[in-house]
Amino acid sequence: MDPRTRDVAVTGVGLLTPAGTCPDTTWATLLRGVSVARPDPVLAGLRTDFSCAVPDFVVRAALGHATARRLDPYAQMAVVAARQAVGDAGLDPARWRGDRVAVVLGVGSNSLHSYEEAFRLLREDRGHRVSPYQVTRSVPNMAAAEVALDLGAHGVNFTTSSACASGATALGTALDLLRAGRCDIVLAGGSESARSRMTTTCFGQMRAMSSRRSDPATASRPFDVERDGFVPGEGAAVMVLERAEDAHRRGAAVRGYLAGYGASADAHHPAAPHPEARGAEAAVVAALEDAGCAPHDVDHVNAHATSTPLNDVTEARMLRRLFRHDPPVTANKSVIGHALGAAGAIEAVLTVLSLQHGTIPPTANLTRQEPGAELDVVTAAPRRVPRMRTAVSTSFGFGGQNTALVLRAP
Repeated sequence: MDPRTRDVAVTGVGLLTPAGTCPDTTWATLLRGVSVARPDPVLAGLRTDFSCAVPDFVVRAALGHATARRLDPYAQMAVVAARQAVGDAGLDPARWRGDRVAVVLGVGSNSLHSYEEAFRLLREDRGHRVSPYQVTRSVPNMAAAEVALDLGAHGVNFTTSSACASGATALGTALDLLRAGRCDIVLAGGSESARSRMTTTCFGQMRAMSSRRSDPATASRPFDVERDGFVPGEGAAVMVLERAEDAHRRGAAVRGYLAGYGASADAHHPAAPHPEARGAEAAVVAALEDAGCAPHDVDHVNAHATSTPLNDVTEARMLRRLFRHDPPVTANKSVIGHALGAAGAIEAVLTVLSLQHGTIPPTANLTRQEPGAELDVVTAAPRRVPRMRTAVSTSFGFGGQNTALVLRAP
């Protein structure tokens, strides 16, 4: 059997990132290869007092006052990205079979934004002022639940939580659901914001977050020898996924194909990656096998590349070991920061756009790579690769959770 018969079609994408509030504006900013990190009033006074924030996102205009008030930022962004994706796919929720439409979204943790406010009220003995929406606005499943509520999707609905691999895990799970025939359409992706004082403080205490306060725009430095941690970010990405034959039957414009999914656990350490990245490699190998590909078929890698000291060097050595032909690599977090549980979904959408346009966005702030771990990282300017057909997107999370996706050009 041709393995491509197992591919699922990406017929719509929605994207909210610090680089833009739709796929086109995000893509244009990524091509410039300049970080959007700026001082963040929300984080004032912390060791890391800067972030990559979603710009010009007027929630009340997008969702209406009542809905915006009910939702925390991660759910707000999920709903807007899902609406974008459904519109991009040419689907009308008023006309689809809602019981055959699934929603699977990755969220790395529950929203800390509103909990911080609730805890403040409790400390001040003002518990009566805690919002009655506190639970429903903050538990992780509410991003998927609110998308279903907004769009009338009555099928399978749940949240995947595998730390910074959550969004990629959601996409892989959606691939399995469609292959198993459990639904006909899946709205899949991830949403999260790392712009929380608690989140930033905790990662700062672990020395996982950059403290380059004097120049935030150069703080995220994936693969660079002077990297000192990631930059907090936020965002949401949603793909509309359908079986390829269904998409072709309805005449949908296909942006690309999700062809393979692999996952593994390091079972090594609560936070540090395996020093030889054996679990990460196993996930990539499994995704390639699922897609019917060999390593030499891969034309591009969108790396997890967090700009942390341990992750980048272990990932780079794994990629060198597995892909002997040295395909071009990019690291989107250098421009848009790290959106934690949403990052894998955001990067998967950007990989689809790379395949569609035959262009790889550059990595910002890379001056010198680790000796012995050098890759063909795209820097300075976008790189045209006209015959780019197959790409891998990697995502790794605390707990040693590894996910890899294989995507194909339309």
